[in-house]
Amino acid sequence: MPIDEPAPQLLKHLNHTRAVKSQLELLYITQGADIIREVFLRLREYLAPGQTEREVAYFIEKQMASLGVKEVPFTPIVASGPATAEIHHWPTSRRLRAGDMVMVDFGAVVKGYCSDMTRVLFLGTPTKRQVKVYQEVLKSQMAALRAVREGATGDAVDAAARKVLKRSRLNSKFTHNIGHGVGSVIHEWPRLGHESKDVLKHGMVVTVEPGVYIKGWGGIRIEDMVRVTRDGCVVLTRVPKDMDSMVVDLRFKGV
Repeated sequence: MPIDEPAPQLLKHLNHTRAVKSQLELLYITQGADIIREVFLRLREYLAPGQTEREVAYFIEKQMASLGVKEVPFTPIVASGPATAEIHHWPTSRRLRAGDMVMVDFGAVVKGYCSDMTRVLFLGTPTKRQVKVYQEVLKSQMAALRAVREGATGDAVDAAARKVLKRSRLNSKFTHNIGHGVGSVIHEWPRLGHESKDVLKHGMVVTVEPGVYIKGWGGIRIEDMVRVTRDGCVVLTRVPKDMDSMVVDLRFKGV
């Protein structure tokens, strides 16, 4: 006999129940975020021209394992040069070059709970255009973070990010939603996007991840996980994202 699908109201109740995290669930997610920070700091020291995207992805997974992580929520995204314009890029044999932007998107699973983060690093001194686009995406993310709070809707958070990008005529290059819930799976309810009326509640964990993708040039995405509070949010992925911290100094890498 076929099993009936849950009624819409039951699904809504289950989504709400899963989305609001207990203190123990939050502890596991935060531990994953702390691991991400450590791996990122190691990665920033490791990156150098000549490495392939696959080698960088393997390095990320190896560092995760060294910190006790037995599972990752998805294969690390490592994109370099023009490939950073691909939202979901599979690591290839392309070798990193001086002047490249390198996008890394990865997470850890701790006790069955996922974490997620994206950063873009610059191999050597960035160009004026790279700096400009990066700063606009960062300002966009900061505006979205200020919009996150209990009672806010997913479309309101998305609109806050797009308002910044519209001023710099980059909004048409932001081609995905601003974020999603994170928990026992990497993408869960609520959805944060321009058509989402999902309402944020105290204790939810969501991502905030604006991006700009320009074919033939490259892309920049900045993603953090945050815990929703009654009057704002707390960033869980305490990973540097200021411009200076994103630049890999090549003077000491034999380049």
